[in-house]
Amino acid sequence: MEISLKGRRALVTGGNTGIGAAVVKALASAGAKVAINYLNHKKEAEDLVSKIKAKQGDAFAIRADVSQPDAVADMFKKVDQNWNGIDILVNNAGIDGKRAFSWETDINVWKKVIEVNLLGAFYTARQALKRMISQKSGVILNMSSVHEIIAWSGYSAYTASKAGLGMMTRTMAQEAAPFGVRVLAIGPGAIKTPINKTVWDNPESYQDLIEKIPLNRLGKPEDIARIVVVVVSDIGAYATGRTFYIDGGMTDYPDFARGG
Repeated sequence: MEISLKGRRALVTGGNTGIGAAVVKALASAGAKVAINYLNHKKEAEDLVSKIKAKQGDAFAIRADVSQPDAVADMFKKVDQNWNGIDILVNNAGIDGKRAFSWETDINVWKKVIEVNLLGAFYTARQALKRMISQKSGVILNMSSVHEIIAWSGYSAYTASKAGLGMMTRTMAQEAAPFGVRVLAIGPGAIKTPINKTVWDNPESYQDLIEKIPLNRLGKPEDIARIVVVVVSDIGAYATGRTFYIDGGMTDYPDFARGG
């Protein structure tokens, strides 16, 4: 079955590295026009644009801090100027923050995680919904995490942001459905990206992580990107208001395979 996103206008936040970059490539390969949002690492974003254009695709890079509503509004104005609207938003930008128990954490660090992961996703989704509701079509996909439902000691801001993102997804889906707009989330498990290299590059921590994954391997960014393309395409047209966990079975709690 061939999936075509030909002519669809997409914006991927945090689209220059890791999972975001894989999503950008997958969307472009399926025929979508892709706006690549970034905050840092401008070269990576511009390199992606060049690679897409070399294959006769359409893409541009756009810098914006998603935690700032005015910056998000300006970003969407630039998308409008280029493509006169948007069909797909992938809310991928996110941070995990510095590990600290809740009673020891720096309040400003805690708040920043919420501002990027939850408020940032709200600001971008809000702008996209304004346009999608008007045209009565569109898909918003929020990049959540298995930590939407799995606690993670030392990362209370991250888990809170992802749990909030899950309910925000469901609520927005309920609001937008009568207008033909879908809102969903993907919950990746342990994905091998540069941001978590310290974990998978250390034999001891790697083994500990693998034991939490029934499929016995780390995911690749492409594992997530392929699912994103399916979900935002017409093949996923009847899906909305849910988080799909792409985690190798991590949310199946593999410890229970050895008894209760």
